Amino acid sequence: MKFSKNNEIIIKKSKFLGFLLENTNENEILDALEKLRAEHKKATHICYGYLLSNPLREKFSDDGEPTRTAGYAILSVLQKKKLSDVAVIVVRYFGGVKLGAGGLVRAYTQTTSDLFKGET
Repeated sequence: MKFSKNNEIIIKKSKFLGFLLENTNENEILDALEKLRAEHKKATHICYGYLLSNPLREKFSDDGEPTRTAGYAILSVLQKKKLSDVAVIVVRYFGGVKLGAGGLVRAYTQTTSDLFKGET
């Protein structure tokens, strides 16, 4: 399994690593999550959002972040871009400074959006 793109941003000492899976299915997404959890054992959160077309399915996980501040933010970007068969997984390493709910939404949204920079 290979990620289409990945990126890293740092906000107030927290590191956000974004990973994009395109033309994917649920089994590949679960494999990717397992792989990232094994590689990033010290990560604070591993959040995701995905949209699949066959069968039609939308899913997200905040993985312990406050409700709808992480996975839902990721999923919202995918929905606004009208994508399908795509998943974004964001690995967060907490840097010691709390971002608040709004800050988390912005951080996860930015990490996800940056994966699509340069695309129309």
